[in-house]
Amino acid sequence: MYGIGLSALGMLGSLPVALTIDGYGPIADNAGGIAEMSGLPARIREQTDALDAAGNTTAAIGKGFAIGSACLVGLALFGAFNTRCQATEVDILSPVPFCGLMVGAMLPYAFSAMTMKAVGDAANEMMEFIKLDFARTSEIKRKNKEDNENVNSDPNYQECISISTKASLKMMIAPGALVLLSPLVAGFVFGPQAVAGLLAGIIVSGIQVAISASNTGGAWDNCKKEIEKQRQDMMKLARADGVNPDKVAKQVKGMSEDDPNYAKMNEWAEKLMTIKEQKNAAVVGDTVGDPLKDTSGPAINILIKLSAITSLVFGGYIKEYNMGSYFGVKQ
Repeated sequence: MYGIGLSALGMLGSLPVALTIDGYGPIADNAGGIAEMSGLPARIREQTDALDAAGNTTAAIGKGFAIGSACLVGLALFGAFNTRCQATEVDILSPVPFCGLMVGAMLPYAFSAMTMKAVGDAANEMMEFIKLDFARTSEIKRKNKEDNENVNSDPNYQECISISTKASLKMMIAPGALVLLSPLVAGFVFGPQAVAGLLAGIIVSGIQVAISASNTGGAWDNCKKEIEKQRQDMMKLARADGVNPDKVAKQVKGMSEDDPNYAKMNEWAEKLMTIKEQKNAAVVGDTVGDPLKDTSGPAINILIKLSAITSLVFGGYIKEYNMGSYFGVKQ
């Protein structure tokens, strides 16, 4: 346990480097958003997308450091909990630790589902507001143009920030309660052995879920960028071949199969439609991947550490005041 503690300290000592690596991606992503909002040439966005794709990879590496340190810290706290409860071993073949192990292995999945749903609900709420606000600003611009008025038609960015902030506070209550109450309920009802099994399940399962979420989310994000790059390249080739990629589908419908240009136009129409469908699929994947790599994955680290710390803080009370004897649990 002393070696595990030193290993955790060593990984936490490299945390500034990991945080620096992790911050590279969002900076490049925001640069691309600013470039697009500022009306800069498309080549600027292409360059920032390439940087952002590299940033997603480095972010996954940075998250790997955080996940590894969470595993080692969780193991050290797990050992401290057993020491406080004066437990010399945990027999996972016993019914209570085994049940705790199974429940603990399920908690990272339940926690991830709750955080993913929270992000989706907040995003839907923000989209509804943006639709209303867009209609409002469009109406103001129309009146300004017709009546020569000068009313402020800027979008209401503050309300979008407010929606996100309120959602992050309100919708995180349930996942937070899950993390804090699970070890306490297991401990005061079934005793320290149940908590030991619970923590072991959370650590083993949580590490797998966190690594999978970080890498999967980054892969989906980069997939969308790669397909968008291929789509832009294909549109450039179409224009170089004398085809308008925005109108080729309508042109093909109005052409006869005997037209000498029909084969070429139809081929381009099919290629552009295929890459468009691929992009739509990649956008759906990225919609799942973003909360996976930025919310659920990093939050698993909190699940591991906080559940272990909660168990350690209340370890003495759990050993003294649990109701395990009423259920025939050997202490």
